[in-house]
This record gives sequence, structure tokens and C-alpha cells, in this order.
Amino acid sequence: MSCISWAEFLCGPVGVEDVELAGRVVQDPIAVLGADAVLTPRLFNLTGRRRGSLTDCMIAATAIRTGAPLASADPADFRRFEPAGLTIVAA
Repeated sequence: MSCISWAEFLCGPVGVEDVELAGRVVQDPIAVLGADAVLTPRLFNLTGRRRGSLTDCMIAATAIRTGAPLASADPADFRRFEPAGLTIVAA
């Protein structure tokens, strides 16, 4: 899980028990690197510069860089990044 996704999760709404359980599963969130900062605006521009989508672009960039599939309860939010190399696993 990227640190961006982890931060979104922690913004909730989640209970203390949910945070404790997730913390046991997500030991060390993946940091955003300079390469992600370069790919993020590319994704943003390629997908129509949608207001409010920068965070999704950051999450997608981190997943693409690491080659990790992205699991989401809302996979439709990320389908637009598939042509850039994102693999999606629906929750």
C-alpha cells in the first residue's frame, strides 16, 4: 500500500479497531519517490486533468513504478490508468 493510500484510509471514517487491524496488515507503506512525482503529472494530463484526481494519479504512479497491482473497492476510479501500465485487482 502506498503512503498516499494509507493516509487516505486513516482519514476515515475508521474506528480504532480498524486502524489497529490494518496496521498489522500494512507494515510499512510504500513511499512516494521522485520517479512517482514525474509520472504523476503525466497521468494527470493523460487522463484529462480531472479536478480532485491528483491523489489517484499519485497512487497509480506508485503502483506502476513498483509493479504492484492496485486493489480498490472502486476499481472504476482507476481504470483510466490501465493504458499507462496499471494493473487493477477489484476488492
